[in-house]
Amino acid sequence: MNYLNQYREGQKFTGVYLCKEKKVLKTKAGKTYYALTLQDKTGTADGKVWELTNGIENFESMDYIFCDGLVTSFQGALQMNINRIRKAGEGEYDEKDYIPCTNKDIEEMYSELLKIIASIKEVHLKELLESFFVKDKEFISSFKRHSAAKSIHHGFMGGLLEHTLSVTNMCEYMAKAYPLLNRDLLVTAAMFHDTGKLDELAFFPANDYTDDGQLLGHIYIGTERVGAAIAKIPGFPPKLASELKHCILAHHGKLEFGSPKVPALMEAQALYLADFTDSKMQTLTEIFTNAADNTGWLGFNRLFESNLRKTT
Repeated sequence: MNYLNQYREGQKFTGVYLCKEKKVLKTKAGKTYYALTLQDKTGTADGKVWELTNGIENFESMDYIFCDGLVTSFQGALQMNINRIRKAGEGEYDEKDYIPCTNKDIEEMYSELLKIIASIKEVHLKELLESFFVKDKEFISSFKRHSAAKSIHHGFMGGLLEHTLSVTNMCEYMAKAYPLLNRDLLVTAAMFHDTGKLDELAFFPANDYTDDGQLLGHIYIGTERVGAAIAKIPGFPPKLASELKHCILAHHGKLEFGSPKVPALMEAQALYLADFTDSKMQTLTEIFTNAADNTGWLGFNRLFESNLRKTT
């Protein structure tokens, strides 16, 4: 098949893709058109159906659709202008081609996390980590495969593991560079900080917000999960439990970024900075990877409030 990341401006566009999202919109002149998000395992692409002709058959979000048209560009990003669409039949596609996945080895990343857990000296934190990452087979299976976001960063299978390991490694560095940090607390918080996303986001191919994700959010869900597990560990120090939960609650750093609390502990601030850094660097990585060989200015990006381009 022709993968989305292989297309370039000016090429003809054809193939079967997952219609991740379908919006029925109107132009300023009142003309109806479709705005689509197409997906395969290499990522997503913006699709537009400007002319609702007989060549556009009925379909809905999460359908696999056969479509063809022309690849254009809008504000530095590729856009698929689609002329024909029909629902794909059985045998026309393999679902494995439509689930984006980390390009890193999942088992190697998980083994690295386990080595860090083995190095934790505080017995209660170590027992807490092992209750999830060593003993809970259902949690382990889901954690290895889950994404870390709907679309912004690490929105692919294995993304949650990849992001968690990256944040944990940054926290390990900070704990060595700044000895005042409680290394075991910080590293434990790093491993748990996004575990609420297991319930916030549905698994692929949907990878969309669940009811609990919309109503509660991953920060609250993750904190509740950790709190419930702490309650089962005899003698877990209450102050340590509160400090760990605070780090999770504050890991978005600011109230306007969705954190119920602003960091009050040095460890919470360190976790916020590590999480913020990895999310932004991965977002830039995905933007520039999708830009392929385009070394020109990509246009204004609202996430970074700047016009972006690759270095030469």
